[in-house]
Amino acid sequence: MLTQQTIEKLRQLRLHGMADYLKNNLASPNSQLSFEERLGLLVDYEWTSRENRRLTRLLKAATLKIDACLEDIDYSHPRGIDRGLIEKLATCQWIVSRRNVLVSGPTGAGKTFIACALANNACRQGISTKYYRLSQFISQLNIARGDGSYHKFAKKLMKVELLLFDDWGLAPLNPRESREILDIIDDRNLSKSTLVASQLPVEHWHQNIGDPTVADAILDRLLNNAYKINLKGESMRKIKKDLE
Repeated sequence: MLTQQTIEKLRQLRLHGMADYLKNNLASPNSQLSFEERLGLLVDYEWTSRENRRLTRLLKAATLKIDACLEDIDYSHPRGIDRGLIEKLATCQWIVSRRNVLVSGPTGAGKTFIACALANNACRQGISTKYYRLSQFISQLNIARGDGSYHKFAKKLMKVELLLFDDWGLAPLNPRESREILDIIDDRNLSKSTLVASQLPVEHWHQNIGDPTVADAILDRLLNNAYKINLKGESMRKIKKDLE
């Protein structure tokens, strides 16, 4: 009875990991362990439980298109991937330093996979992330403008440490859309990180943005401090299909 009361008190204190550990080990107490060792196990279980819950929350909020991991990147086919750069980006120091990453390459080259793998890795290091297809993001901006929630939406975006835009450049941006994208990127410039994935080569981004002056401003903020991954070669989907 006393132990059950302790478990309930732990739950009231929101120490659910400790409560679960204590409940699960009632039937098999280890008398060989000292008090300090048993306490250490309780604390470790609580810490691990909290880390797992935090990762679950971050991944859910990120809404990544693909459940990708850096460890699963295929280096066996020549695509222009610099393993050293990927290992450098895996430390997430680029996010700490408020830098950007731009991933470009042809359809099927693995842009979205690498972008989502970098974002997944960021979540695993406790960094808040949000994924958008650019067309989806523009639609969200239009809805926010229409219902008066734009400032709330923009403020929420500013709290995201890594913002991921996928399918950048699939369709030209008109002048209004260009200015709205600039507003968001300008707010994040040098204070947060942005990751862009595009099948359009970076050197063609300028002509894809409706207003040339705004295009200059957007590219200045994105390119100035960015790491670039330029993928080449055949579609990975085609290669894998041929190997089946």
